[in-house]
Amino acid sequence: QVQLVESGGGLVQSGGSLRLSCAASGLTFRSFSMGWFRQADGKEREFVAVISWSTYYADSAKGRFTISRDNAKNMVYLQMNSLKPEDTAVYYCAAAFGLNVYRKSDEYNYWGQGTQVTVAS
Repeated sequence: QVQLVESGGGLVQSGGSLRLSCAASGLTFRSFSMGWFRQADGKEREFVAVISWSTYYADSAKGRFTISRDNAKNMVYLQMNSLKPEDTAVYYCAAAFGLNVYRKSDEYNYWGQGTQVTVAS
């Protein structure tokens, strides 16, 4: 059974940083592209970043967020710096079979439960 468990969310002041982590189990981790998405209240889920053989970021994340992975630990991370109130959302970790820079949510096979990030102004 595949499980993706996010952690590291919380409340932070504008301009601050957070590091999200996602622990994956039940899958051949190195065969999956790993992505981060987010969903703010009243809005659709949106792509944030993906890592496979390369990385790709949403425009809103470029220059502020860094995605990384540790295949030995089955972990993926999202380092978020210079946070803004508009970054407030539930952040989801997702896994897509295959190595590509997938950016659409329907390309992903597995999802975590999400972790809340709140950025206070």
